[in-house]
Amino acid sequence: MISKIIGAFSSDIGIDLGTANTLVYVRDHGIVLREPSVVAVKSGTNLVLAVGDDAKRMLGRTPGNIVAVRPLRDGVIADYEVTEAMLRHFIRKVHNRRNWIRPRIVIAVPSGITEVEKRAVNESAAAAGAREVYLIEEPMAAAIGVGLPVQEAAANMIVDIGGGTTEVAIISLYGLVYSRSVRVAGDELDEAIIQYMKRAYNLMIGERTAEEIKIRMGSAFPQAKETTVEVKGRDLVAGLPKTIKVTSSEIREALTDPLNIIIESIRVTLERCPPELSADLVDRGLMIAGGGALLKGIDKLISEETGLPVHIADDPLSAVAEGTGKLLDEIDFLKKVSQPGRH
Repeated sequence: MISKIIGAFSSDIGIDLGTANTLVYVRDHGIVLREPSVVAVKSGTNLVLAVGDDAKRMLGRTPGNIVAVRPLRDGVIADYEVTEAMLRHFIRKVHNRRNWIRPRIVIAVPSGITEVEKRAVNESAAAAGAREVYLIEEPMAAAIGVGLPVQEAAANMIVDIGGGTTEVAIISLYGLVYSRSVRVAGDELDEAIIQYMKRAYNLMIGERTAEEIKIRMGSAFPQAKETTVEVKGRDLVAGLPKTIKVTSSEIREALTDPLNIIIESIRVTLERCPPELSADLVDRGLMIAGGGALLKGIDKLISEETGLPVHIADDPLSAVAEGTGKLLDEIDFLKKVSQPGRH
């Protein structure tokens, strides 16, 4: 009886706990929070000073006594206590700072996650105030979020390129027929730009600058009109601030290696696909979701490399969070597709 009363007052939530951004979906309200997975803490302690947007503005710009931390790396928890503090902050924020609400939480996790990593996510959510925790694999959540008919006896192929991991999966009859999780995604694309600037121009740039360059002029396939951008950083030889001009074709060259790893994981998944399901994919093609779907020409590159039709989700950044939200309304469906969690 008491649990039913608590349930009536709790707003169940779905969380896309991403390496780069965390999205929170509240039942009956949709996505209500979309903030960077960054926490600013006092140096040498776990005292949280800022979370999300406020903390991201501090990245690379903090005085010695403040550290801006990204508690998730490659899609999994790297700092347990800071992740718990971040989750608690987001849960309280979407519930207007009310501490007594204990929601049921659905959390999307990478398909390649280990049992130990699953337990860390479970325990973080429970410590942050969850009544029940359900874990769902990211590619399944993304497929449901973009509206693929995962319950049918037919192949649904999803490629979810996030911040820390790229998830490639073929789904049929509520289950992953084959899935592959590679820890190469948006962060590695940023890192490739940083390394290229060092190699080609002896210029040191930060994570935020690299991300801005990727968003503004990154591409996976030759563009009709190539562009140029000014990049500011520190000269590694003189040690002084410096500005250089870089073309979009140079940035595309910088992104080649991580993109090749993503293409290879798609190829391997297709090779492991049962023949009956391969036949479905010839017509249906595959769907791309996640922030990486916004990289210009990524659909053309994948289509050229696989020979399949490639579709980009209408709102790729929200796909996983939308999937967790849809599952909150269908508990029986959720129990079919979720991982064993803390029920």
